[in-house]
Amino acid sequence: MRVSWSVSLVAVLLGSVALPMAGRAQVTPADYARGLGLGERYRGLVQHMPDVPQWIEGTEKFVYRRTVTGGHEFVLVDAETLTRTPAFDHARLAAELSKQMQGAGKTAVTAETLPFDKPHFDAALTTLEFERERLLWHCDLQRYACTHQPMPPAPAVADDDEGYDQTPPAVNGPEHHMISPDGKWEARIENFNVEVRAVDAKPDAAPLLRSTDGSEGNYYAFDTLVWSPDSRHLAAYRIRPGYRRVVHYVESSPVDQLEPKQAAMVYPKPGDVLPLFQPVLFSIEQKSELPVENALFPNPYEMGPIAWWKDGRGFTFEYNQRGHQVYRVIEVAADTGKARTLIEETSATMVNYPPLARSQFDHGKTFRQDLGDGRQIVWASERDGWEHLYLYDGKTGAVVRQITRGAWVVRAVDRIDEAAGAIYFEASGMNPGEDPYYVHGYKIQLDGSGLTPLTPLPADHTLSYSPDGKFFVDTYSRVDLAPVMELRRAVDASLALAVDAADDRALRAAGWRPPEPFHAPGRDGKTEIWGVIYCPANLDPGKKYPVVEDIYGGPQGSFVPKSFTARAETLTELGFVVVQIDGMGTNNRSRAFHDVAWRNLKDGGFADRILWHKAAAEKYPWYDTSRVGVFGTSAGGQNALAALLFHPEFYQAAVANSGSHDNRMDKIWWNEQWMGWPVGPWYAENSNVDNAWRLKGKLLLVMGEMDKNVDPSTTLQVVDRLIKANKDFDLLVVPGGGHGSGGAYGQRKMMDFFVYNLLHQMTPDWNAMPSASPAIETAKQTK
Repeated sequence: MRVSWSVSLVAVLLGSVALPMAGRAQVTPADYARGLGLGERYRGLVQHMPDVPQWIEGTEKFVYRRTVTGGHEFVLVDAETLTRTPAFDHARLAAELSKQMQGAGKTAVTAETLPFDKPHFDAALTTLEFERERLLWHCDLQRYACTHQPMPPAPAVADDDEGYDQTPPAVNGPEHHMISPDGKWEARIENFNVEVRAVDAKPDAAPLLRSTDGSEGNYYAFDTLVWSPDSRHLAAYRIRPGYRRVVHYVESSPVDQLEPKQAAMVYPKPGDVLPLFQPVLFSIEQKSELPVENALFPNPYEMGPIAWWKDGRGFTFEYNQRGHQVYRVIEVAADTGKARTLIEETSATMVNYPPLARSQFDHGKTFRQDLGDGRQIVWASERDGWEHLYLYDGKTGAVVRQITRGAWVVRAVDRIDEAAGAIYFEASGMNPGEDPYYVHGYKIQLDGSGLTPLTPLPADHTLSYSPDGKFFVDTYSRVDLAPVMELRRAVDASLALAVDAADDRALRAAGWRPPEPFHAPGRDGKTEIWGVIYCPANLDPGKKYPVVEDIYGGPQGSFVPKSFTARAETLTELGFVVVQIDGMGTNNRSRAFHDVAWRNLKDGGFADRILWHKAAAEKYPWYDTSRVGVFGTSAGGQNALAALLFHPEFYQAAVANSGSHDNRMDKIWWNEQWMGWPVGPWYAENSNVDNAWRLKGKLLLVMGEMDKNVDPSTTLQVVDRLIKANKDFDLLVVPGGGHGSGGAYGQRKMMDFFVYNLLHQMTPDWNAMPSASPAIETAKQTK
């Protein structure tokens, strides 16, 4: 009765809080403790969970680490003999390292807690090296004797942090020099200009060649100097620096002094003037510069490294035009300095320019591999609406053929066997009826024939090939299938050895349950939108549960888990259903699916997400879409607030941590990629700051005052607009906190927020409890 009276009194006073639902128990500190303690509760309960394999160069052997009781062990697999043994004597190595570490005042280690995860082995597996706390360790695995030596000092970090400015610095003086491949010439920068001297020249001798157009404001960058393989030419970039925007910080509560500290970092933002790179070619024989016209690269966002052809006939670089709608591979002829376009990629929206990589969460779409010293080039493109591979004639720049095609996407290129004319790659979306994000391995010929699946089991696969390409390790899993590691032969994908299989029985016995995959048609009525549902461990199908969406809609990846993890959502212990969804605008599907985000980050895939929620509610009567909350960090923080600003008819409460709430205020590289250049009115249309007046529902903003990822002023500008619009909201500022800060306290505040606003219950009186972190202490006591 006390709980009902308290809540009804608050409802009378605030006019916005409903009575607790009949039959729902009051949330207690013990519930919080279980939620906050889930990670610790499940830690170490999966046995034989394999890490990424490490092939030993020059051999058919690999080493991998796997979980065991109390820690990890390292296993050696020989693909030729199909044997599997301990990689070394763990107990002897632990004893030797403990002796050495205790002598240095460090903590002893055990056979299961060796202080490395990816050591380097020699080909004979007789030595092992690793780095630890600025020490380089060398261990003889025959005598089990270890030595260590200090590593070179880490580069000093200036108070004015260079931050996101990747411009090569101006470096002058003879201490920085580069010797030509034939050993005859030395190139260096003097007074911002290139100088070339004979290696055996006297110090006061005149240089063989010296540029005259370099200056402090338009300097030659030493880090970009590249000799041709035949030593006949030298190329470099001359750089005109861009605008040096600096973001300033005040650390209110430093740990080493009473008074606040000031800091700053270089932080270019959308629309800022960028450095201008100009490639310059020098002929050693002619002792002169060969002009390179910039008509093909007039407005660079980025210029890639200069790369010479092996025969010295010229060099190439990749040009990413400002706005990310033109991307070119440009070749410069060594004898004339004439530039031409080898490959051109254009888009009416955006070229996703970062490299194609086997990462679900963060990758781009560019891939290039030169065959036969550039006589042919394998290139990746989305020009037909899907990420596929193309073969180019490196002499004419013409497309020879499209190698892969279909309504599916290439996710990575593992290796190209030039002699056999075969490409080994990874792709997703090829198998009907399967989760389109599951990655599989494939082989195809350069002529586009012979497409062969290598990993048929429906799961998310990661492949690792032996140095000679004869074998590959296939590690696969799903959210409900613990990882399995197999060794297969590349020629026909036949199973050579069942290497390992993780055992999750103890994890399940402890109460863990995997999230449930769920999919439903999106806004177009046909494209399937995929997500997962985390349910309370003691879910009662006869009750109704509020739903909280863990959101991240950044276009650089997809974020719904596809592979196995023991991760759990803390809110499920308080009686919430938690979901993750990949709506349109995220990566790893078709180009049209991805393009939804272009100049439109406020979209956030919400039209798809809301339909997904409603479809889930139709299937599961306990799924309550009348009480839906959302939380996210960074781009997810932007999404979380946008849910209330643009879709308040569906979302009632949001926690936005470190949100990039205005894309004009955030770092240039992430925001111009999706929002374009120049900065146009669509930036304001997508801004949570400019749309803060729309706020409906309950909002908790979280920010760290020292966030070096998203300018913390962005959140404060939202606060300013909310105050001016007379809106109610909650704010948590974390002193000294960085990106995504808050820690256990922030997690508990988020739990409180949803308990109060979605469960409509009073939260525990934390101030009346003896511990500063009651839920954490309770979790430790009840573990």
